[in-house]
Amino acid sequence: MERKRSMTNKEQSAEAVSKVVNIFRCPICHQSMKVVALKSLICPNKHTFDFAKHGYINMLTRPSNQQYDKKLFEARQKIIMESNLYSSLHEKISEIIRKHFGLSHCSTIILDAGCGEGSHLQKVVDKCRNEAITGIGLDIAKEGIIMASKHYQNPIWLVGDLANIPLTNQTCHVVLNMLSPANYMEFKRVLAPGGIIVKIVPRPNYLKELREMLFTNRNKKTYTNDETISLFKQHFHLAERFKFSYFKELNQTEFINLIRMSPLAWNAGKEQIDSFINRGSAGISVDLDILIGVNKQS
Repeated sequence: MERKRSMTNKEQSAEAVSKVVNIFRCPICHQSMKVVALKSLICPNKHTFDFAKHGYINMLTRPSNQQYDKKLFEARQKIIMESNLYSSLHEKISEIIRKHFGLSHCSTIILDAGCGEGSHLQKVVDKCRNEAITGIGLDIAKEGIIMASKHYQNPIWLVGDLANIPLTNQTCHVVLNMLSPANYMEFKRVLAPGGIIVKIVPRPNYLKELREMLFTNRNKKTYTNDETISLFKQHFHLAERFKFSYFKELNQTEFINLIRMSPLAWNAGKEQIDSFINRGSAGISVDLDILIGVNKQS
């Protein structure tokens, strides 16, 4: 008897997309799409987007000038998955999602808009413990999406533009926007009736130890997120707001990864960085606002 060939990552991803293909739209002409031969997403106008070897789809229609490289995403992946720096945050977000949608086993789409290398989305979906959930990670950084598709097979991974999300109107039950730029007009467009947007915003003491090291001798204003929250409230009804703060011990290796993943350190001198890293075991502050929004017309 001939053994059945196991599916490749590319085919598995294509099969996963085919189950929810009705939510996809062509980023060029905005028409509906279909999966063809477990190889490509194609619209009626023949705009074609192929599944890559590792399973992601590049749906970007313009060149990207983002500065994030592979080393940054590797460091971020290690911090999120190995240091547990954000574990309590993932638990809180999944608790919010479970509370909002109850024990519903209806198909639920979670879009992580600006997912980076995908670890936050993977953690949140895992903690939701609901097989009816489909996670979709979208980021303009191809290196991040490549890493996501190599490490995590369950969510659907897309290289794409927040200003042109390749999903149809009102199809996402949850939009996650974690420490990432936003496009509120697109978020409002894709958010389903009764859906929620969960935005994570840094507060003044977020990674304050790192900030203090980098800006010791500079005239640096105290950080405030007031403008960010005000803009959020212009687009969404703020249903809930949580202040989420804690302190986490990190070892030297974890501090090295924190430095490597943080744009804060891009312009820091070697002496500053070495001084910060060589502190040995020390801690870092996580200080965040969790904003829960719903469409104002809901």
